[in-house]
Amino acid sequence: MKIDELSPSEKMILAQQLWDSVAVEQNAIELMTAQKTELNSRLSQFESDQNIGLDWNTVKSKILDS
Repeated sequence: MKIDELSPSEKMILAQQLWDSVAVEQNAIELMTAQKTELNSRLSQFESDQNIGLDWNTVKSKILDS
């Protein structure tokens, strides 16, 4: 099967099947120590940051007005 020969609909079905298979196996994906360390660092920074960010309407407005 060559992907470039599939119809758009068939490609969407294949993509969904691939995504579903990854979702089922997500616990089998093991992070490296460096990745875990980085994620923990980012989480700590996020939790200690008092700046909660911007709501969607503000972000959207900034994008559309620029």
